[in-house]
Amino acid sequence: MYQALKPSRSGFVPVRHLNYHVRQWGQPDASQAPLVLVHGWMDVSASWQFVVDAMRSERWIIAPDWRGFGLTASEGPAPDNYWFPDYLADLDTLLDHFAGERAVDLVGHSMGGNVAMIYSGVRPQRIRRLVNLEGFGMPETRASQAPGRYAQWMDELKALHRGDNALKSYASADGVAQRLMKTNPRLPKDKADWLARQWAAPNDQGQWEILGDAAHKVVSAQLYRLDEALEIYRRISAPVLSVTASDDSLSLWWKGRFTLAQYHERLQAVPKLRSALVNDAGHMMHHDQPAELAHLLEDFLNAPL
Repeated sequence: MYQALKPSRSGFVPVRHLNYHVRQWGQPDASQAPLVLVHGWMDVSASWQFVVDAMRSERWIIAPDWRGFGLTASEGPAPDNYWFPDYLADLDTLLDHFAGERAVDLVGHSMGGNVAMIYSGVRPQRIRRLVNLEGFGMPETRASQAPGRYAQWMDELKALHRGDNALKSYASADGVAQRLMKTNPRLPKDKADWLARQWAAPNDQGQWEILGDAAHKVVSAQLYRLDEALEIYRRISAPVLSVTASDDSLSLWWKGRFTLAQYHERLQAVPKLRSALVNDAGHMMHHDQPAELAHLLEDFLNAPL
């Protein structure tokens, strides 16, 4: 099994009626901005371990488990759906706790990249540098889709409460590892075995359950407003590095409804943009090519302003 070279330490922070689980590597350093890593949908903070291990220099790194993922837990009843702005407010509170008035370097993957982009346009003064790892956003929507979307949302809530959308459980951690390798054929077994024990945990019956709330599968009741997103992108003041993988995940997911060309066109709204490509990698580039990605991040974050 993979052995972490730089083990993290875990802690919990009260955030908006949640007990937020946060991993940290390194120690606070007044000479460097804190580095904040935010994971994607159905992922966990431990997923950054391979990238952290590949970094050439030590720095203070903070990585939370988003609400409804990993070890972050609600103090009350679990929600039956999730609202995107909550991630912004959670991140804002976490930065208050860890960074105070200091600007941070923010790296987000997938859903976390979307959160990072929006947050950086809403709170530009809090971000020193921003890295977006395939935080594509969503296909553009039209107002005419709203009635159907609200109906779909209500139908999916009913299905959730019937138990129709329960996440699959596994007989062992090895079953979870096999699932991870099936989803990502580039993931070697030693890393899959290690990730499986971060991504899932045994329940009282000994079945391994994914550390993610099934309510995340409920569609958002709100449409994706491209005009709103672009206006927010225009207000990002930090230098931004957009990183994509050589595999075209968008074509696989959206079948032409949203393309890489459209994504790159959207990014033209970002004032200070650089782009990079990670070869021989898919959407989970932080698993596929952690050393290459770590060096990209360090070179960008450490370059003179």
